[in-house]
Amino acid sequence: MKRFILIAGLLLLFATEIARVYFIMPFPGSQKAETIGFAYWLGRNIIWLRIVLLALIALPLVHTFRKGKWWKKIVLAVVLILFSVIFYYVNFRFEADKMFYQPKHKNFAAASNSGADTVLVIGVAVNGEAKAYPIQIIGYHHQVSDTIGNTPAIITYCTVCRTGRVFSPVVNGRPETFRLVGMDHFNAMFEDATTKSWWQQATGIAIAGPLKGQSLTEIPSQQLTLASWLRLYPASAVLEPDTIYNKRYKGLAGYNKGTIKGSLEKRDSASWQLKSWVVGVVHNNTSKAYDWNDLVKKELITDSLPGLPIVIALENDSASFHVWSRQVNGQSIQFQKNKLQNTLTDSNTGSTWNMNGLCTEGILKDSHLTTVQSYQEFWHSWKNFHPSTSQYK
Repeated sequence: MKRFILIAGLLLLFATEIARVYFIMPFPGSQKAETIGFAYWLGRNIIWLRIVLLALIALPLVHTFRKGKWWKKIVLAVVLILFSVIFYYVNFRFEADKMFYQPKHKNFAAASNSGADTVLVIGVAVNGEAKAYPIQIIGYHHQVSDTIGNTPAIITYCTVCRTGRVFSPVVNGRPETFRLVGMDHFNAMFEDATTKSWWQQATGIAIAGPLKGQSLTEIPSQQLTLASWLRLYPASAVLEPDTIYNKRYKGLAGYNKGTIKGSLEKRDSASWQLKSWVVGVVHNNTSKAYDWNDLVKKELITDSLPGLPIVIALENDSASFHVWSRQVNGQSIQFQKNKLQNTLTDSNTGSTWNMNGLCTEGILKDSHLTTVQSYQEFWHSWKNFHPSTSQYK
């Protein structure tokens, strides 16, 4: 009986430690099932589970070392050493915030146009202040806390989902601090410091813990090249690399173009595959996905969501895209792209529009198109977090 208790207790100790990270990290098979509730319970109760299991095996452990045969003592010692190794790696190497650190030095600089056409950024403008966050930097850190236009913000990015989101960190009226805790369905997941609730990066929704069901307020953002962002906001500041993590940043070389070696982050060049790129748009609870290959081929897509006529325009750099409402002065405008000048012309009035959404010539001169929040994302991510999405074909 003592031997059974010892073996069962040791197996449970091993399983508990491994399961705690298995369900919230991208191990084979770990991200496909709906296990977040169990993973959260396990994470919150791991200490007393360890105490109970260690108490369970304490007596048979002592008995084996005192009276057991020499080979049993050796086997048990090896097992305990193996457990110690697993415990160390699980708690000090495999946890998300032990693998991806926050920048220790957060510096911004005035932007230069040199090489800006190859740098992909998440751009945010609030209260007259604009900042750009290179994806190669925030892709490693996963989140950067900042203040833009006297407004606190967390700029987040998940490279496995290709999701860039910016949120207000204010929860229940007070600023909150978050740490990267793991993944859910291959999407980064953050834990707030106060309630220890877990928040999904792609949606800003708390999916486990006391605040389950609450949502963070999203702050509008754009994904485009730094050159295109600077055309919109010439005075924008740009997040500089924290040189401590230069080696980590280099690991994301090729990510912007989808040529990175890692299978979790590499683009599938075919359409509507798990790792294909799409542009996602949501309006009044209706979501729709647009194939990136189709957009590159056409450079302009005209469509409508219920109550919202839109146009999706791709710039000549084949990386910067814009989604605007086509509703101008009460009428739906039809557009064509002038590739040579990287401009749009509306067929309603013949007016010319630049890639800032501003009409520069014609009857509608000085009119502005209204930006519609949109995202470039892996198809597996968009359809998972927007299960009722439709596909533009």
